Amino acid sequence: MLDHIGIHVHSYDRSKEFYRLALAPLGYELILEFNEWAGFGWADKPDLWIKGGNTTTPGVHLAYRADDRETVDAFYRAAIDAGGKDNGAPGLRPEYHEHYYAAYVLDPDGNNLEVVCHLPDVQ
Repeated sequence: MLDHIGIHVHSYDRSKEFYRLALAPLGYELILEFNEWAGFGWADKPDLWIKGGNTTTPGVHLAYRADDRETVDAFYRAAIDAGGKDNGAPGLRPEYHEHYYAAYVLDPDGNNLEVVCHLPDVQ
């Protein structure tokens, strides 16, 4: 089971604000911060850490699970509004499975951030 992940970012303040805004639709918030480390999560448990630094290679892929497709859509809009770059608009990805609904955004350092809902649409 994944406990947490850490990534390095070029601009600590820019990336901290990007993740604060982009992950808000998932209920994430900035929980802990020290020495250019920012820990994001929910229920007082950070599981994504960013660290200011000089290099971000190799890039990483972070995937978060959503309970519904509306949350995937909200994440995508929030991340784009926060300065992310489109890497795959919200939609079905049947190559993974018939209900795989996801969106992909590149963060300010080029890391691929995904939010996915594995459940069928309930509309």
